[in-house]
Amino acid sequence: MKKTLIELNQISKRYILPNQTSGSILEDININIKEGEFVSILGPSGSGKSTLLRIIAGLVSPSQGTVLYNGKPIVSTNPGVGMVFQSFALFPWLTVLENVKLGLENKSLKEAEIMRKALSVIDMIGLDGFEGAYPKELSGGMRQRVGLGRALIMEPDILLMDEPFSALDVLTAENLKNDLLELWTEKKIPTKSIIMVTHSIEEAVYMSDRAIVLSKDPARVIADIPITMPHWRDKQESSFTSLVDRIYSILTKKEIKSPDTTGVQKKKMEKVQQVPAGALTGFIELIADLGQKVDLYKLADQLNLDLEDFLPIVEAAQMLHFALIQHGDIELTEVGHQFADASVLDRKILFKESVLSYIPIMEKLVWILHSKSNHKMEREFFVEIFAKHFGAKEAELQMDILIDWGRYAELISYDENAKVLFLDHDSTASG
Repeated sequence: MKKTLIELNQISKRYILPNQTSGSILEDININIKEGEFVSILGPSGSGKSTLLRIIAGLVSPSQGTVLYNGKPIVSTNPGVGMVFQSFALFPWLTVLENVKLGLENKSLKEAEIMRKALSVIDMIGLDGFEGAYPKELSGGMRQRVGLGRALIMEPDILLMDEPFSALDVLTAENLKNDLLELWTEKKIPTKSIIMVTHSIEEAVYMSDRAIVLSKDPARVIADIPITMPHWRDKQESSFTSLVDRIYSILTKKEIKSPDTTGVQKKKMEKVQQVPAGALTGFIELIADLGQKVDLYKLADQLNLDLEDFLPIVEAAQMLHFALIQHGDIELTEVGHQFADASVLDRKILFKESVLSYIPIMEKLVWILHSKSNHKMEREFFVEIFAKHFGAKEAELQMDILIDWGRYAELISYDENAKVLFLDHDSTASG
């Protein structure tokens, strides 16, 4: 039986909102990572993937639960991990050799041994000949190789990678992925396990032995999927594409609730996806043009969109009841088809009806404006309300998208200079 390296037991992470209430980003996370596993962590943007990785590294403390490394609780920085960051995190005033050597700065080794290890790692990651170069002289892919080398020189049991390829162009990323897989599969590195946060489902299926899927608000483990295909994997094979489809289906599965017409139930203040109305309109038009059902994986690939960019559009379409997701496929609802076929003015009417029916946060905003005798209110007033639910930064983002949707639906108008929202003339009349 393979040895368990990392155990996450009932991990939760909470934060305090401005009104002193507690918000939660991670809730009851239970994960075991065994020796010999390459594990990917997937989830929507803002689902706490990076926070979870930092908890494993001991860089962030959980609000609840325990992290065990080799059966022992982590009380500070995890001694068994090395970490590769998305942003390279190199010191620009140090050379490649000096940046790599930093991984051993806390080790009681002689300089000759440190130099030997550093040069060996530099050769292994394909940067032989660049020992004296500074980060500004390197391409993005080469800089990420330096970051990888700095982590590997520590000979960690567990290599943690936080979206390590997302800042690279497609070809550079593909090359680095294959080089890392070669080091891993051919056991050229002593690392016993790799845990990678990624926003690419295809990347997870291509590289990993397991894919752990998180939900959002708060994050919980909703799927833990073994990936048993042998390396090297063909992305065109049906077994590969069907697994990608399955994960897409899990991530986009959303219960569509009937609107509350009784007024008895209190509607939840749910965040709106950061998708401009124009982009959403174009997306619905595209689905209508492509036919009845469209494979989400193939659609994302054709649009060249990763999970972080693609899921919000899909979720926004679902939230407004314009689209339905089933088994990894997306299709328009009846109102979605009506929207796609409608004239510009009729689209605004349909959008307005959906927003008021299914977006409680917009309904609340419009109700407040209606309740004012002059039908006006400062933006800051709404920001303060929403900050109590989402935090200050998210409240500003929510206001941006609500203003965009409200303008498109001709529900509200906005004076950017005065920072004031007011009801559209027609909305005032109808109210």
